[in-house]
Amino acid sequence: MIGIVDVGGGERGAYGAGVLDWCMEKGVDFDCCVGVSAGAANLSSYMAGQLGRNFAFYTAYSFRAQYMGPGLLARTGEYADLDYIYGTLSNSDGEYPLDYPAMVASGKQFTIVATDAQSALPVYFTMEDMAQDCYDPVKASSALPLVNRPYPVNGRPCFDGGLSDPIPVRKAFEAGCEKVVVVLTRPRDYYRDPARDARAARILSVRYPRIAEALANRAALYNLQLDLAKKYERDGRVLIVAPDSIGEMDTLTKDRDAIEALYAKGLRDAYAIADFLG
Repeated sequence: MIGIVDVGGGERGAYGAGVLDWCMEKGVDFDCCVGVSAGAANLSSYMAGQLGRNFAFYTAYSFRAQYMGPGLLARTGEYADLDYIYGTLSNSDGEYPLDYPAMVASGKQFTIVATDAQSALPVYFTMEDMAQDCYDPVKASSALPLVNRPYPVNGRPCFDGGLSDPIPVRKAFEAGCEKVVVVLTRPRDYYRDPARDARAARILSVRYPRIAEALANRAALYNLQLDLAKKYERDGRVLIVAPDSIGEMDTLTKDRDAIEALYAKGLRDAYAIADFLG
């Protein structure tokens, strides 16, 4: 069984969208898909066989005022509207519906990583937690602390999966994969600096103490899992696909030229997958 892990990363997820569009163009078929945050959304379109759908979300829809931005934050208290992205746009009557029947018919295993808002432990949702026009696990996996409130799935409030299992390569192997492609959205030698998360952790500590702790420890966890992925790569069991650089791009950067450049890099770098899978 062959697996793919897409770690997401907000607007940087355009890189993974390029990788997956190349896979669709070339008929590369993964049996097991594990997605975090925007990576889960990317993989949904891949499983549905909707070439170019993710590209439209990154390069067109994300620039709309109702999608994300400071104006939305001022009106609603949330920087990104997950119900608009994965509901209004994506439902069967939406502007660019997710082909959910095709997604189900693909027969692929799908794991969506989120983080329990109270315990800060990872939560792993599957296709059984989704239905036509009900993509709550993807919304929950994408709910960034300070950017969004926790999103409930079956009454269980959750935050972004990157807090508890940012590079879930072990999860893919536990599912039975023999080889795994890991798509990063930062360079392969990028290691997180814990100082980046310190201020946000302090803000969250009053209402979500466990999430604040997870955020404070996120860099150490990400770096540990990156080293694990590299170990598996040396063993020939993993291929890491990552951009050589991302410029000034960050999770919420709205720069169309930079987003399109990252997407193009994903298309280019995905060629390595063919050699890895033989």
